[in-house]
Amino acid sequence: VADLVTAEVDEPLRDATRRNHTATHLLHAALRRVLGSHVKQAGSLVAPDRLRFDFAHFAALTRDDLDQIERLANEQIYANRQVQTEIRSTQEAMVAGAMALFGEKYGDVVRLVSVESISKELCGGTHASASGEIGLFKIVHEGSVAAGVRRIEAVTGPGALALVRNEENELARVGEILKAPPLQAAEKVGRLLEEQKKLERELQTLRRRMAREESSRA
Repeated sequence: VADLVTAEVDEPLRDATRRNHTATHLLHAALRRVLGSHVKQAGSLVAPDRLRFDFAHFAALTRDDLDQIERLANEQIYANRQVQTEIRSTQEAMVAGAMALFGEKYGDVVRLVSVESISKELCGGTHASASGEIGLFKIVHEGSVAAGVRRIEAVTGPGALALVRNEENELARVGEILKAPPLQAAEKVGRLLEEQKKLERELQTLRRRMAREESSRA
């Protein structure tokens, strides 16, 4: 009682959370553009080290889908779109084209977060002031969490850069093992697998021949 305390915002932690939160809005917009307007948010997690976004969709996403979604999100980051927050009446926000969460109850006044010409959502969270602050967006995983609900996990900023570096290091290690340049590793693995299949077929043929010879001597 009566102690003096100082409350401070952890700026690096808050900045990381801002990047990931604004990235979920860009991800949502990219999903709707690539997959269709039926895509609706079904849940999300915004943490300093990652983001998770659940959405309504009827099928697993293809590699091409994920590539397009990631590319579109990064294009909006490079464009450095301005992010604006406004307090509006719920009716005004809806007329302006804001997306609301299904089943969520809103009062008469709401907070509208807009990413310039890309996204308008009712949201009370912390955000970057411009999309360029996100730096880089990388999808880590896509999968199913329930019937008709898919989940994407992703990282941004320093986390995305660390992921790219780890993948590059792993690819370099594979290249060293295969004695091939990293970007030729897949081609080298393909040739090795074909050679393995050929040797397996030859081995099976040899085993059958040996079995016939043993049977004839019996």
